[in-house]
Amino acid sequence: MERVRRLLLRVGDLIYSVASRLEMAVYERYLEEKLRTGPIPQHVAVILDGNRRFARRAGIPLREAYRMGARRAREIADWCDSLGVKHVTFFVLSTENFSRPREELEAVLDVIRENLRSLLSDLDALKEKGVRVRFAGRLWMLPEDLREMAGEIEERTAGFGERSLNIAIAYGGRAEIVDAVRKIAEEVRGGKLSPEEIDEGVIRRHLYLGDLPDPDLIVRTSGEERISNFLLWQSAYSELCFLDVYLPALRKVDFLRAVREYQRRSRRFGR
Repeated sequence: MERVRRLLLRVGDLIYSVASRLEMAVYERYLEEKLRTGPIPQHVAVILDGNRRFARRAGIPLREAYRMGARRAREIADWCDSLGVKHVTFFVLSTENFSRPREELEAVLDVIRENLRSLLSDLDALKEKGVRVRFAGRLWMLPEDLREMAGEIEERTAGFGERSLNIAIAYGGRAEIVDAVRKIAEEVRGGKLSPEEIDEGVIRRHLYLGDLPDPDLIVRTSGEERISNFLLWQSAYSELCFLDVYLPALRKVDFLRAVREYQRRSRRFGR
């Protein structure tokens, strides 16, 4: 009788699990269709956060958590594509992250390496979708092979279309502004620009991706409520949404709820 009871409990748990997944799938479909009736953000930026804490909580190697986070980022890009988002920017690695322990940094760089190789092997899919890939940051801080792959990806996808997947790597918002100011100073010193001509437009043109529109929505996973030196210039009027879930555990419904929150807000741009 005890064996029968345990078997029935397992069957009941299985039925409940399947029913819950079906219910969630139906809700996701409903929510996605509902979102299509409202304003869709044209540029979504995502701070990919929570891999280390997820690894500790799940008791798995850090490298595997980073791989899971990378898979989730690819899914986010697909979710954005399905909604009609034109530009997606991922904050992958900050300039400050280079001060982390060597073993941890190498784990991150290895997973980045794996995913850049994957992008190179899947260029046809990007071309079919009309998505070019661009990189923002102090790429000189990266190992040579990563720099070369990033350059090759940018070059080979440059003519793919007007949509973009932007990867902020070795990136810092303050560093970006400093680098822009240096470029402007060089132009002033060379007589190509006068101080009186410097305005917001000039500064924007000298940012890493100066032609990219400001993000409408910035999402951060992990529950932290700060932007951590991400797109400091560009985020002036972005809507911010902080999700209380680690990146590897992010569900589609969590992301769709962030877009729903965006649609509920009134964007006045200071007016």
